Amino acid sequence: MDLTFSEEQDELRKVVRSFLTRHATEADVRRLAADPSGYDPVVWRRMATEIGLQGLAVPEKYGGSGFGYVDLGVVFEETGRALLCAPYFATVALAAETLLRCDDERARGDLLPGIASGATVATLALTEESGRWDEAAIRLTAHDEAGGWRLTGVKTYVLDGHLADLLLVAARTPSGVSLFAVESGAPGLARTPLPTLDQTRKQARVEFTNTPARLLGPEGAAWAALERTLATASVLLAAEQVGGAVAALDAAVEYAKIREQYGRPIGSFQGIKHKCADMLVEIESARSAAYGGLWALDAGDEAETAISAALAQAFCSEAFTKVAGDNIQVHGGIGFTWEHPAHLYLKRAKSSEVLLGTPSYHRELLAARLGI
Repeated sequence: MDLTFSEEQDELRKVVRSFLTRHATEADVRRLAADPSGYDPVVWRRMATEIGLQGLAVPEKYGGSGFGYVDLGVVFEETGRALLCAPYFATVALAAETLLRCDDERARGDLLPGIASGATVATLALTEESGRWDEAAIRLTAHDEAGGWRLTGVKTYVLDGHLADLLLVAARTPSGVSLFAVESGAPGLARTPLPTLDQTRKQARVEFTNTPARLLGPEGAAWAALERTLATASVLLAAEQVGGAVAALDAAVEYAKIREQYGRPIGSFQGIKHKCADMLVEIESARSAAYGGLWALDAGDEAETAISAALAQAFCSEAFTKVAGDNIQVHGGIGFTWEHPAHLYLKRAKSSEVLLGTPSYHRELLAARLGI
């Protein structure tokens, strides 16, 4: 396993960081967090046209660049560092990955080019009222009638579901769990934004009332593809969490250098030194877990990916939350204020901790996959 980056990947990081430094400032994050849409369409288009982020890991025959998952992980680490407000995770880590994993070549040819070009904002609607990410939790039904498939039921906690042009929906048919595509203007589709702790990442409740949908892949055969998608998304989320944790540590260290108490920088006190050192240990361990998952994805080892994804998500979720909380502790009173950005990272950490299942859920997955 090689956990070092190539020169090209280092350059990719520099390009993405430079772009986000200009277009995802703290002021941008606060502005878009308060905006109902949650993102800037102009910046979204520039992400696609100037540096090709939406299509980075999409094969060239579908309009993408054909890069690997390690490259994509570099991007997610940087978006996490900047707290990017955009439907990037929903579109790339969930929707595009689902299309790549499902057994439907025609659907890939029809839908992936729009995602790669930035023209289509997409998401995956999987969770329901239980909030669970397992196969048994899927209750929304689909029935085949004259004229095509129809969906009835509710999905909730759908990332960027209020604005997505394309929704990929997991539904239950007589043959099992199947995957469907629903366009944003479909009749019987109702979308309601949800109040969230983390305002930088929007979620929605989506209701389907006899809504027309397109079946993707064979009926009843979607869960295997969805399971692989969730493993991939877990690794990419772990990379994003590492980026956020690094930003929190950088902020804590910088503040410890300039904040003085009793005539000396607080970073000179043993308690602060130890806290920052502990934060660094958490980050380096999380980084190894996330990078190991990215390596497994690029190696194409599905068994290793399933194990690495559960491990990475269980560890990185808790590591980000701890580091973001410790950052506030280092800042003291000012760290608890609305005006300081520390709370933005803590809120992102807490929301990401449950986004694809809690750490305990992923530890259960890990134990099951290891046969424990």
